[in-house]
Amino acid sequence: MNIVEINTCNFGSTGNIMLQVADVAKKHGHKVWVAYPKYKMNLSKQVDNCIYIGNDTAFSIHKKIAAYLGLNGCGSFFSTLRFLREIDRLEPDLIQLHNLHNCYINLPLLFMYLKKKNIPVVWTLHDCWSMTGQCAHFDMIGCQKWKNGCYECPQIHLYPSSHVDQTRLMWNLKRNWFCGIKRLTLVTPSRWLAERVKESYLKNYPVQVIYNGIDLDVFKFRSNDIRKKYNIPDNVYILLGVAFGWGARKGLDVFIELSRRFASKPYQIILVGTDDKTDQSLPSNIISIHRTQNQIELAEIYSAADVFVNPTREEVLGLVNIEANACGTPVVTFNSGGSPECISERSGSIVDQDDIDGLEKTIIGICETKPFSRETCRRQAELFDMNTKFSEYLTLYEASQQK
Repeated sequence: MNIVEINTCNFGSTGNIMLQVADVAKKHGHKVWVAYPKYKMNLSKQVDNCIYIGNDTAFSIHKKIAAYLGLNGCGSFFSTLRFLREIDRLEPDLIQLHNLHNCYINLPLLFMYLKKKNIPVVWTLHDCWSMTGQCAHFDMIGCQKWKNGCYECPQIHLYPSSHVDQTRLMWNLKRNWFCGIKRLTLVTPSRWLAERVKESYLKNYPVQVIYNGIDLDVFKFRSNDIRKKYNIPDNVYILLGVAFGWGARKGLDVFIELSRRFASKPYQIILVGTDDKTDQSLPSNIISIHRTQNQIELAEIYSAADVFVNPTREEVLGLVNIEANACGTPVVTFNSGGSPECISERSGSIVDQDDIDGLEKTIIGICETKPFSRETCRRQAELFDMNTKFSEYLTLYEASQQK
């Protein structure tokens, strides 16, 4: 089977998922090409069978169209035409879509092509952007406009941002573009997102839940010198948070409040994925790690923690929960989005969103009574082995050929 995967990047969570799905498909004898825009960040990694979409000039123009006209996905006309001609040359049996936002592909051209060619399409939704007139997430602010038609977007300046509000128009355009493909199957990485899809204009498409997977050979308990490196005594409990893009959505304010409550207690908070801007808002008793050298170092930090704390208010799934469990560390998370689907009663606890008292009490209980063993946490994570999870895509691909 010839497969073309399309995504906005080749790095980060969605980029790695795209490449991991491609690797699994290749191991089963399929020919796979991966396509993404020719951004500078995408050029740092060497990838086999890579197809670049557009260039810096096309991207810059498209970004201006989105920012000043509010028409995200309406630029990159000629670069998309060239890309579609390349797809024709490859004669794919199936097209796998991932993230289509961030101004690198012309959406009306792409979906007109998919409808005309009648090629089986699998579209993995990594966020909520496909259902809205603008935003990628709406759960934290409790917005319901996406169900019947967006307008007056309260998040117009958040990614993918714009200076003008064209959400009413874009909601209708996206509905027309995205609906009506005869052989399209949607994939969501959580039941939570699948339920949102069924309330949107995409509701007539079949939806399959395929959880994201992790590399269990990388994420496992690892001996480490984290306590020595950061001068943390053995009798102090380590509370760990990991995110990329810290802010209210990821619960940064919750960690700041916890640092106040635990200031005179034997607890040390470590946050990974911070930056200079984040550091400006952090109290001195939080250890800030901007980035790790590699995933093995991240696994060492997970392994050193007594509990992984994930006070996310908006999450499609939450791979960090699974990574922590894989390293033998229990998880406590807010009951938001798909985050609770990652853990079980044998590997962590769920707290009502924004219940800081309950979160504090649960953290203390996990650290002091140790109700979760390293082995049971690991067994929970083994349910998300990437080789098993991404093989589910192959079953779906083969079924799509029969439609």
